[in-house]
Amino acid sequence: MKTPLSPRLLAVPLTACLTLTATPCATASASAVSATRPSPAALGTASPAALRLELPRPTGPDPVGRDTLYLVDKSRKDPWVPKSGPRRLMLSMYYPARSAAGDPALYMTPEEAASLLRRKAPGADLSAELISGIRTHARTGAPPENGRHPLVVLSPGLGLPRASLTFLAEDLASRGYVVAAVDHAYESSGTTFPGVGLLTCAPLCDQPKPPEGGLATITKNRTTDISFVLDRLTGRHPAWNHANLINPRRIGMAGHSLGGDASAATITVDKRVRAGINLDGTLHPAVTLDRPFLLLGSQADHIPGKDDTWDDSWLRMSGWKRWLTVAHTNHASFTDLAVVQKAAGMSAPDALSPQRSLEITRSYVGAFFDLHLKGRKHPLLDGPSPANPEVAFHTP
Repeated sequence: MKTPLSPRLLAVPLTACLTLTATPCATASASAVSATRPSPAALGTASPAALRLELPRPTGPDPVGRDTLYLVDKSRKDPWVPKSGPRRLMLSMYYPARSAAGDPALYMTPEEAASLLRRKAPGADLSAELISGIRTHARTGAPPENGRHPLVVLSPGLGLPRASLTFLAEDLASRGYVVAAVDHAYESSGTTFPGVGLLTCAPLCDQPKPPEGGLATITKNRTTDISFVLDRLTGRHPAWNHANLINPRRIGMAGHSLGGDASAATITVDKRVRAGINLDGTLHPAVTLDRPFLLLGSQADHIPGKDDTWDDSWLRMSGWKRWLTVAHTNHASFTDLAVVQKAAGMSAPDALSPQRSLEITRSYVGAFFDLHLKGRKHPLLDGPSPANPEVAFHTP
């Protein structure tokens, strides 16, 4: 369980604290989102068109395309609201593109942003348009690159939307991966489903301390969701128009918080997933893994002895494994929220800049999947690096 960074702004202590503001578009860029926070007066008088936040630019050589895919599992009722009907999932499909043709991909809808603010930043004097307008780097309708590519599934933390991992999805796609970022119905701050509308978080999200076994139940349902997603993306009649881009023999998964827990759990039940990553998530319960797995989290919460679920699971991992922690980070540091948190002036004085924390996350995640899905070795995973003094390797 994570300690809230700002009780005033955090409604649900199960997920990262979200605090938002904006920087003038004229001074903000991918490398300058940590510019000085505007005064409340400036925020109140500035034109909305003059305010923009931007995610870090992808580091790979390929332009990035994005589609949105709606999936319905008619074989299951929704586990949280059965009367709502079948299980529903929304996916953002990122892929390497031949060119940057097409329209800029929307970060999230204004309605989703408004729900995010209500549930994660109550009382914040910010507009939904500011958040929904966060600048991304993917393009809708971009022509896909030729060939077949490894698939990485991304699962967000409980109460957070799939958009919170956009920085990672875009970067992996630019490096030659197809990425499926998944929203699970009733598990985010707000996700819009075609013909249904906005669905907000239902299971345990408003409870400061969930009942015993509650999070494990959510994780178990997510593993079923992910297996269904893989069926629909790689089966004989795939749901996605560009499914021919996916190499079904090279599939990995990563997730933040409870999504990281789901990554570990999915590997244990679905042999199609060859490698997985947990970004700062507690494991419910300790898992037994025989395939490559990376634990990457904050030093404040995940050094050996801090989280017994990591200690126990580490001993049960018989395949390739690494346990890394990053100094001066918090639960939000491994998501897009690091960018907006810094822009809001809410980061701790000694916290890593979002540019640095997201750079570290993308570098190690990319190196891990390059090794285990593409067979490309990278010295970054061999041990401590002088270029990354914030990263500690643990071998308890």
